[in-house]
Formats: sequence, C-alpha cells, structure tokens
Amino acid sequence: MPEIVAGKVSDFFARPVVAGIELTATLKVGDNIHIKGHTTDLEFTVESMQIDNVNVEQAKAGDNIGIKVSDQVRRGDIVYKVTD
Repeated sequence: MPEIVAGKVSDFFARPVVAGIELTATLKVGDNIHIKGHTTDLEFTVESMQIDNVNVEQAKAGDNIGIKVSDQVRRGDIVYKVTD
C-alpha cells in the first residue's frame, strides 16, 4: 500500500505509552499509520488523538498531537499515513 509522510515523532512517554508527533499532513481518527525508524516498525489504526490533552477527531499540518502507541517509538522516527 502506498504511504505518505504525515510527520515525525517529537517525544515519547512510557506511561501511558504515548508518542508526541509533529504533523506535516492531515491525520484523523481511523487512519492507518506506519511509524518507521532505525529500530521502530509499527503499523496500526489511530484510535484516538489529543492536542493539549483534549481529544480531537482530526489534526492538520503544523499541529503537535499525542497518540497511544503499542510499543516504544523514538524521537525522529518518521510517521507515514497508509493510503488505499
């Protein structure tokens, strides 16, 4: 499946397991994303996202969002949106 760059990981929090992401493209709840880096390779569906601890359905380029991730990600990992 084709992928477009949607942003990059700017932060990671272990409890809860959350990635801070700086977006370069629009992302919404329900989108499939792929986070890839040196030792990172995660693919999953965005179930929720937050801006400043407030749940949002969609975020745009320039926004900093937080999303729950299933495993550790690292600062600088690239976030791809998987397109159909």
